[in-house]
Amino acid sequence: MNNVLIAFCFTLVAGLSTSIGSLIAFLTKSTNKKFLSVSLGFSAGVMVYVSMIEIFPEAQNSIASALGERMGSTLTVVAFFAGMFVIAIIDKLIPSEENPHELKLVEDLENKSNNNSKLLRTGMFTALAIALHNFPEGLATFVSALDDPALALPIVFAIAIHNIPEGISVSIPIYHATGSKKKAFLYSFISGLAEPIGALVGWLILMPFMNETVFGIIFASVAGIMVFISFDELLPAAREYGEHHLSIYGLISGMMLMAVSLLLFV
Repeated sequence: MNNVLIAFCFTLVAGLSTSIGSLIAFLTKSTNKKFLSVSLGFSAGVMVYVSMIEIFPEAQNSIASALGERMGSTLTVVAFFAGMFVIAIIDKLIPSEENPHELKLVEDLENKSNNNSKLLRTGMFTALAIALHNFPEGLATFVSALDDPALALPIVFAIAIHNIPEGISVSIPIYHATGSKKKAFLYSFISGLAEPIGALVGWLILMPFMNETVFGIIFASVAGIMVFISFDELLPAAREYGEHHLSIYGLISGMMLMAVSLLLFV
């Protein structure tokens, strides 16, 4: 039960970092593009490294202990790509203009448009899109924290960084449409709540069936989800915010930090 509470708290922190993005939009005059570029690249590095080096092998071992080596390898690979497939479908269903990973800058707060209804629609759909994205991400964070809180810490940090620009993406159009910072912050906050809700719903559904095989399948799917997010969302966003090299430096730094932390603490 202690592990469940810790895992839920981790997921809550990761999800509500959308609120940090919203606050940044209102409290700063300009976007620190270089910092965001390095940070998003760093987040991708953490996710890719931990997915391939730690989570994937652990999922494989978990399934193999119950079903044997051959079946363990096969199911792990299938679950890994199934996780990618699920998050790709979610991404495909979201119209590009409401996609939370479209570039939004703090400076855009100064460039108000008169088409309030369209802006409000964009903000609302962006909030919904983020909620849909955060649902599987919440389960990913929760499962990793449930297995090993020490392993989950860098994942929580990576997802939190990833969620900050999403908070900006919700706040800017809603603020344009309503003129209310309070409403913009509220929608950003609510979209972040999808992450802990996803964790809770997923856990309640899966808890009665949880065994080594189910856990391994979920863990492999989590690895697939995080790798897809890194290559489809984080790295392209990092390159849009700043120079190409900065995102790669961030990526390598994230991998190095994850490697050192796994050697020292896991």
